[in-house]
Formats: sequence, C-alpha cells, structure tokens
Amino acid sequence: MKKKNKSTYRDNLTARGNEAKTVRKIVSIILVMITLILFIGGISGYIYIKSALQPVDPDNKKDIHVEIPMGASSSTIGKILEENNIIKDSRIFRIYTKVKNQSDFQAGEYDFTQAMTFDEIIESLKEGRIMKKAIHRVTIPEGKSINEIAKIYEEKLGIKQKKFLDIVNDPKYIQTLIEKYPNLLSDEITNPDIRSPLEGYLFAATYDFYEEDVKVEAIIEQMLDKSKKVISKYLDEISAKDMTVHEMLTMASIVEKEAKNAKQRKRISSVFYNRLEADMKLQTDPTVLYAIGKHKKKVLYKDLEIESPYNTYQNKGIPVGPISNFSENSLQAAIDPEKTDYLYFLHDEDGNIHYAETHDEHIKLKQEYIK
Repeated sequence: MKKKNKSTYRDNLTARGNEAKTVRKIVSIILVMITLILFIGGISGYIYIKSALQPVDPDNKKDIHVEIPMGASSSTIGKILEENNIIKDSRIFRIYTKVKNQSDFQAGEYDFTQAMTFDEIIESLKEGRIMKKAIHRVTIPEGKSINEIAKIYEEKLGIKQKKFLDIVNDPKYIQTLIEKYPNLLSDEITNPDIRSPLEGYLFAATYDFYEEDVKVEAIIEQMLDKSKKVISKYLDEISAKDMTVHEMLTMASIVEKEAKNAKQRKRISSVFYNRLEADMKLQTDPTVLYAIGKHKKKVLYKDLEIESPYNTYQNKGIPVGPISNFSENSLQAAIDPEKTDYLYFLHDEDGNIHYAETHDEHIKLKQEYIK
C-alpha cells in the first residue's frame, strides 16, 4: 500500500513538473510573440513617422493656396495642411509642434508647396510670412552639355555664358565641390583629359530661383543637390556593377544621347555592355560629336578619325567622362540594361532603331534602312 502511495506521489510530481514545463513553454512563446509584435510595431511606427515627416513631394514646387483662420490651434492647422495635401499626417504635425515647442502661429493666407519641410512650414506660420513665389524658373532639358546649359542661363537669367563657364571650370571651386559632395564627385573629374569637370553632373530639371540676381555658384550647387538626391538612390546598385559613379554617369549620358524612351534606352544600354564584354569599341556617334565640339546632322567618316579621349571609334571602353547630362530613366537603363545578345544598332530616317547580333546582319540593315 505504501509503495502504491509513493508511486502515485511520484506520478503526481512528474505530472505537475510536466505541466509546469508546458506552462513555461507557453509563457515563453507568448513572451517571444509579444516581443516580436512590439518590435515589428515599433519598426513600422518608426518607418511611418519618418515618412510622415518628409515632404509630400520634394520635386513639386507648385503653389497651394491655403487660409489659416484666427485662433487656429496646431491641430486645426495640421488638418488644413493635410486636407490640402501639403503634409501627410496632421497628427504627426501636431505632435512635432509640441515636441519642438512651436506655437503662436499667425493667421492669414499662405502659398505652400508639397516640397516644403515641417520646419519650413512652421517658420512661415510663425512669421506670418507668405512663401515667396519664384522670381525665375529655368528648365534644363536632358541631354544638354555644360556649354548648352550655360547658354540657357544666359538667355533666361542674363548670366554671360563665359562667366558661367569660367566658374564651373575653376579648379579651386571644383575642389571645394568635391569636398562638399563626397558621394557624388570624386577626383576622377579632375582628369586633365576631361573637357569640363562637372559635365554630366548638372541634373536636368526645372529650377526655381528667389533672388533677382542669381549667383552662378548658387545655380551650380542647386543643380548638384538635385543630382545628389537622384543618384544617392542608386549608389549600392552602381557599386554592385563594379563601377564608379563617374563611370556610370558617363554610360548614362551616352544612353541618353542615343535613345528617346525607356525601352530604347534599356536595349541600347545592353548593346553597349555586350560590346564592352566582347572587347569591342562602343563606336557611338554622340561621343564623336562631343569630341568635335559642335552639333552636326550627320557624322562623316573623316569625323570618326578625330583624336580625342571621348571618341569611342578610336578608343576602347567608355569615354573619359560624361558627354551631357541625363534623365533618371537613362541612369536606370545604364544600371539595369535589358538582357540581349545584340552587338549592333542603327537609327533609320524615321527615328526607329534596328538591332543586330552579327556584323553581317548589321550590314544588311544598313543597306535596307540607310540611304
């Protein structure tokens, strides 16, 4: 009888021990799950708040007119701004103003833009300062060289082309820019064979200026800021291709000059990479035109013989530097080209592009489409 009781007691102890282990496991699992949920929630919350603090659209500087009524609280102002799509979340705006201890906002009519930061909006509201409209707005198209860009600013802002070029090519100024934009500019641009150090780095976009007399340095640095913003998104991909930023912008500029749309650019980019892989010269006409230094409707055979580090008919590999600025689309094509076996392409008189994998096919296309 005593043995049976002892056995039962041991069984009970074992059962309770197993039950305790099970409970501990369940508790541990629940704690892990709660921790994960809190961690994921924290990360998600951080990402959301970080996004909400950013401008709605950094590139959109179109004025949005709003009226802030007398006695409006930060909560009310936040709702007005959110309703007009000037900020992303009025709650984040209200919390931000409290954390920053910002108040005493002025009533009035304001012109804001989606490119404005919280701090810029708050500063305007505190001072009762209606945002100034741009005095000058200048659009720089894709595929333009430094000389052409300088000419546009001469026409639009009255800055002499020579003055712009003198500053943009000044070695001391270039060195200060290399130090200011280390992830964008490198010593590669100081290569003496390069015609203009910042060729290809002044991004194609529309720029607003709020002063009557705009300094050349302010123009250059506003354009470099835009380039930095665009290119920084692709730094890892550029590095993964074992290319420098300078080399990638050079390729993007050639792609820009040879093609008009995204599909063409990705395919032409593939041709260039295929030729590089096959140890062939790129033989692209825009590099010859850049070497000549002037635009021509037709490149002649004698033009192909010009001695220049930009002439891809004479030199293997990509040129010493970009031949123009570029669109983001061309940069994307240079980074991620279409997968093809094409080694040749040509433009017909209607603007269509014809591709070939062999030289014989290319000759046939020439005979068919080139008069």
